[in-house]
Amino acid sequence: MTNKFPKFHPKHLAWLMPLMLSAIMSGTISCFNMWMNLGFIDGFLSIWLHAWSISWLVAFPLILVMLPLVRKFLMKFIVLPNE
Repeated sequence: MTNKFPKFHPKHLAWLMPLMLSAIMSGTISCFNMWMNLGFIDGFLSIWLHAWSISWLVAFPLILVMLPLVRKFLMKFIVLPNE
């Protein structure tokens, strides 16, 4: 079985990973919050997609900025195997 999907160079993981994670997280959270606050009302899907698109526009740039900062902060508490 061969994979027919396009292959990306590993250097693209720096933006592909945040892209996928921000889409999944913002979509899931916006859907859950809307469901908890409004229930499954008429037009739920269209309202949710609009809310998701706006929240994703915030989430993706935010994760691009915050990920290196969080990684740098956490490295202060990590012991690497060679140390």
